[in-house]
Amino acid sequence: MSAWYPWVVLLHLSCAIVFIGAAAFEVLILDALHRQFDRATMERLEQAVMQRARRIMPWVVGLLYLSGAMLFTIRCGGLSCLGSHFGWLLLTKVSLALLVLVVFVMTLRAGSRGRLDPCRFRHTHRVVLALMVGIVFLAKTMFYL
Repeated sequence: MSAWYPWVVLLHLSCAIVFIGAAAFEVLILDALHRQFDRATMERLEQAVMQRARRIMPWVVGLLYLSGAMLFTIRCGGLSCLGSHFGWLLLTKVSLALLVLVVFVMTLRAGSRGRLDPCRFRHTHRVVLALMVGIVFLAKTMFYL
């Protein structure tokens, strides 16, 4: 394995924590606030969260996927590990990650075109969080099953 492997893992995990943490915050915390605050206050709060997320999340997501591709290359040597049980779990994990990326890009496009209403915002983050929970589950189990 490459001498860079531990550093790439650290970068990948750090970015994953930020990305999953942001989605968990929006789904588990921000959604619950809708029952406590009026619509205008929640719209202002969600806009502030989205404004901050638009500045940092593209960098976080970019580094997450770049480091993931590097880990795949270092760990698998291309596609050589796909014939193993580990490889199939990794391929499933990568497929879920690509689905997250598709949803993320579609959300960014909808936001830039003014089509990201609060309902779509909440449902998108629920889907992303569910996919990421699956990715974390696969990331841990593929080394032990």
